[in-house]
Amino acid sequence: MRLFVALALPAAIKAQLALLAGGIPGARWVPPENYHLTLRFIGEVESWRAEEVDEALAAIRAPGFGLCLRGVGTFEKGGRINALWVGVEKTDGLSFLQAKVETALQRIGLEPERRRFAPHVTLARTDKAAPEKLVGFVQAHNLFRLPPVAVEHFTLYSSRLGKDAAVYVPEVEYELA
Repeated sequence: MRLFVALALPAAIKAQLALLAGGIPGARWVPPENYHLTLRFIGEVESWRAEEVDEALAAIRAPGFGLCLRGVGTFEKGGRINALWVGVEKTDGLSFLQAKVETALQRIGLEPERRRFAPHVTLARTDKAAPEKLVGFVQAHNLFRLPPVAVEHFTLYSSRLGKDAAVYVPEVEYELA
């Protein structure tokens, strides 16, 4: 199983984000049903390990919090822009939950996450898009902002690579206090 831990987004937020999609030739837009905020990518695991992951996540105690999406930006790899995203305001509640998830997964023997946590919602894969189009998109949408949304749970997802896009399946939801 290929797993990751994320915050699911309400349908109204997904609909707002979907309005941003389009207008960049070569961009592969993420289907709205796949919008999420990754707390921790786990990767391929055996079924016994998936059960350990579930038990570790179920033991997490953290309060709910507000999530605020704002601004757009890009990620680069090797000098090429490879992703377009909507930013997420880093709050104490979000940072606390992400740290709890990371600690719980390390306790059961998973390798520590090497990348710094940069909360975002990926809108598109952009390795085939013209850089000037992406820069223009970011400049045109840099004031994008949505009202805060209440986060009351986090989710363990499985991911299966599909023909056009990955298929994300929510496996277990964990309530926040």
